[in-house]
Amino acid sequence: MLRTTAVLEPDRRYRQGGQLFLASLVMFFLSSILLYGIYAYTRRDDLQTQATLPMSLLVSTGFLLLISLLVHIATRTIRREKRTLTSVLLLTSAVAATVFVTVQCFSMAALLSGPAMQSGTSKGIAGMVVVLAILHAIHVGGGIISLAIVSVKSMLGYYDHERHWAIDFAAQYWHFLDIVWLCMLAAFWGTSGGF
Repeated sequence: MLRTTAVLEPDRRYRQGGQLFLASLVMFFLSSILLYGIYAYTRRDDLQTQATLPMSLLVSTGFLLLISLLVHIATRTIRREKRTLTSVLLLTSAVAATVFVTVQCFSMAALLSGPAMQSGTSKGIAGMVVVLAILHAIHVGGGIISLAIVSVKSMLGYYDHERHWAIDFAAQYWHFLDIVWLCMLAAFWGTSGGF
């Protein structure tokens, strides 16, 4: 008696792999935000917790939401075989993501040079805010690389209305990054002096 194993088609395997990857990132960031919350709660009486956050964090949030919108539209345009528009949307998203990271770097520099950090990174929650924001920025860096790859492949005609899982995954990844950043920003705002 021969035993046969079910083999998934390539797109479905890639999709499942992407979903597992996103699930692992969800667990990572949920635990990070939870640990940050516990840390901030134990430091709630420190004067350094009243440090204000740079307003540029809100500006960078606008860029992150724009990226998510652009990649969402790209998933719709590739289904309609609008390859050029899809490529432009994806490339514009990659540029906006680079601007997001640049604004985040200025925000972190402002936070690190602010009064909350004058007595060292072990004081207050500013150090944890910087660490979590850098972790998020590293994942954004991966997203920039993926956007660059799918935009080039889109220009080369790799995707069409039937085969577009990579563009869909890039969109899911950016939606994930949006949600994580909004949760982080809410946690930062709730445990600091606000903006």
